[in-house]
Amino acid sequence: MTEAAVLDILRQALWVALVVSTPILAVALVVGLAIGLVQALTSVQEMTLTFVPKLGAILVVFWITMSFSGQTLVRFYQDQIIAMVGTR
Repeated sequence: MTEAAVLDILRQALWVALVVSTPILAVALVVGLAIGLVQALTSVQEMTLTFVPKLGAILVVFWITMSFSGQTLVRFYQDQIIAMVGTR
């Protein structure tokens, strides 16, 4: 296996990780900003007020995107890792 092949697989793995994690991170960002804005407007500084809704939103998005994430990871594994092992 050449260095170029290893770097190509690592690049694709990082891209898959980015694609899989983007929906969860985007929802965490949006919910965190919305709750931070509400806290700033109302002067309520409660730590659980930011944690619980953000955790709930992350769990909902994770549940919704679970099949997409699983299919993406399985496709990457089958196309890249198993294909590479099969050619050895």
